Amino acid sequence: MSPSPSPTEFQELLHEQISNEFSASQQYIALGVWYDAHDMPQMARHFYAQAVEERNHAMMIIQYFLDRDIDVRVPSAAAPTTEFDDYEDPIALALAQEKIVTEQIVALASSARDNGDYLGEQFMQWFLKEQVEEVAQMTTLQTIARRADGNLFDLENFVERELNTAGAAPDAAAPPAAGGNL
Repeated sequence: MSPSPSPTEFQELLHEQISNEFSASQQYIALGVWYDAHDMPQMARHFYAQAVEERNHAMMIIQYFLDRDIDVRVPSAAAPTTEFDDYEDPIALALAQEKIVTEQIVALASSARDNGDYLGEQFMQWFLKEQVEEVAQMTTLQTIARRADGNLFDLENFVERELNTAGAAPDAAAPPAAGGNL
């Protein structure tokens, strides 16, 4: 049996992204817990759902490695921030996190293209589209939170009406997740 070839730059970055996605999932769990502890069930539900989505993203990358017969490393996740001064701070953190993830995804797509990894480049296309949606959604949530100006009932009503899409059809174009999407 011959040894596995050395991972490419793209594959190394993709392994790092598994950790980034699991870390984002943990952070969203922490935000959901914070909102739950502050009696904001709609915001909590929204961030718990975001946590599952980020976990699914990590599992999509794992499935990509499995499908390509590339060794997979399951990394640790960074410890989340859990203390906030007010109800707007977790949203600001989430928006900043999504902007960082967008930069990471763009770097991944660029690396795949620069290294002639056309399968990797194609895989990253869905993630690029997803990040546009994630940043837009968090930007809107931040805008609505500011407009609510402390009226948490208005914020909770908006989130329930516009963001909590339980039962929404899954994106048929999404890559498969190892073990299936939760």
